[in-house]
Amino acid sequence: MDIEGGYRRENTLRRTDPSGDMITVVGGGIAGLAAAYRLQEHGFDVRVYEAADEVGGLAALYDTAGDPIERYYHHLSKSEETIVELAEELGVDDRLEWSIGKNAYYVDGVVHPLDTATQIAAYPHLSLYDKFRLGMLTLGVDVRGGRPRFDSYDDLTEYEDVPVREFVEEHTTRGVYERFFDPLLDAKFGDRKEDVSAAWLLGRIRFRGERDLRRGEILGYFDGSFGVLIDALVDGVGRDRITTGARVVDVGFSTAGGESAADRGVETVTVEAGSGTETHETDGVVVAAMPNVLEALTGYECDIDFQGAVCAVVTMDRQLLDTYWLNIAEEAPFGALIEHTNFVPPDRYGGQHLLYVASYVQSSDDWRWQADDATLEERWLDGIAELFPSFSREHVASVRISRNPRAAPVYERGYLETVIPYHLHEAVGDGVYYAGMASRAQYPERSLNGGIVAGFECADRIADGE
Repeated sequence: MDIEGGYRRENTLRRTDPSGDMITVVGGGIAGLAAAYRLQEHGFDVRVYEAADEVGGLAALYDTAGDPIERYYHHLSKSEETIVELAEELGVDDRLEWSIGKNAYYVDGVVHPLDTATQIAAYPHLSLYDKFRLGMLTLGVDVRGGRPRFDSYDDLTEYEDVPVREFVEEHTTRGVYERFFDPLLDAKFGDRKEDVSAAWLLGRIRFRGERDLRRGEILGYFDGSFGVLIDALVDGVGRDRITTGARVVDVGFSTAGGESAADRGVETVTVEAGSGTETHETDGVVVAAMPNVLEALTGYECDIDFQGAVCAVVTMDRQLLDTYWLNIAEEAPFGALIEHTNFVPPDRYGGQHLLYVASYVQSSDDWRWQADDATLEERWLDGIAELFPSFSREHVASVRISRNPRAAPVYERGYLETVIPYHLHEAVGDGVYYAGMASRAQYPERSLNGGIVAGFECADRIADGE
C-alpha cells in the first residue's frame, strides 16, 4: 500500500489451500465487505456479521426525495486508486462521476473562494510571501535555505514526531500557521491539535489529489450515492453470507499447544442475534471494526485515541452557499458547512438542497455530544443564521442528526507505533486479523479507500498463509 491510495498485490499465488476453510468477518462496513469479497476471490467461504441493522458503516444512508445520501459526508480524491479499481471490477465504474468540489474560507464575515490561483492571490488574510510559502508546501517543494528541494517530504515517517505547528512555522511562516492552518486544525482536532504530527498534515496535503488550475479540486462521487458501491460489494459477497443485527460477542481459541498467543489458534465465534446466541466453528476471524470491538473479543488493547463526530443533514428548499466545502475561521457551534448539492445537482434529490453541518468532538462531555437532537438543531440553525443573516428557518424542511463516538483517529505524534497489525498471531493468536480504522491502511488519513485496502491486506495475508 502506498500513500497515494493504490493497493498492489505482489503475490497472487496462494500458499494455502482454502478448500472448506471458513473465515468470519466482524463488521459490515466497507473494510469488512472488501475483506469478504477478496477472500471469496481466493476461494474461502465467508460469513459477515454486522451489529447494526444495515451494512455500510459510516457510509450508511438517509432517504431523500430522490437518490439516498450518506449520513456523513463522502467524496473521493483522485489519489484514491483502489476504490476506483474495485468499482471497475464490480462493474459500477460507469456510476462514478468526477466533478469540481469548490472550497472556501469564511473569515471576518466574508466567504473567500480558494479554488483558483486568482482567488488564492486575492485572499486578503495572507501576505504574498505567505501565499508563496504555502503554495510551495502544497506542491511538495521545500524552499528552506533558498534552494528548492523536491524530495524532502517523500518519507512521512521522518515527520512522525514533529509537532504540526513547529513544522508549519519552519516550512512556511508563522502567519500561514496562525491565519490559515490553526483554525482548520481547531475544527478538526479541537483541544488535541497540539498533539497532531506533521506527518498527518503532509499526508493530508498529498491525499487531496488532483486540481484543475482554472476551476478547483476534482472530486468523485457515485451517481446514486456510495450505496451503489456498497450494494455491488454485497452482491459480490452474496447477501446470504451477510447477517445484520448480529453481534459477535466472543472468539474462542484452541490451546492444545500451550497458553501463549503463539500457541493459540482461532476455533469458534459466538454470535448474538434476535433469535438468540449461537456458536460457530471458524478457521479465521477478520475484525473490521473499531479497536474497542477487537479488545472486547480478544483482549488486545489499542493506544490510539479516537474522536467522535456529530453530523446533520439539513434539507432546504433553496441554496445557502456558493461553494461545496466551507471552512470557518470564526467562533461557530460547528466545524464546517458542506453543501452537498453544490457538488451533486439538486435534481438528483427531487430538487431538495442538502447541507451537511458537521463537528468533531474530542470528549463525550462536549455539549454537542450531550445535547439532544432538538437542542442541537436549534443551536446549529442559530449558528448558520449568525454567519448568513439571509438564512431563514422557513426554508428548512428537515434536520437529521447522526452521532458516532469513534469517527476518526487523533493522528498524534508517534501514531505509527500504535497502529494495529493486520495479523495478530503474535499478540492474540493465529487466525486473528484486523482491518479496522486503527490499521496501517488508514494512515495518515482515514478514508473509504483505506478501508478497502485494509480489507484486501487481511484477505491476501490469509490466502498467503501469513
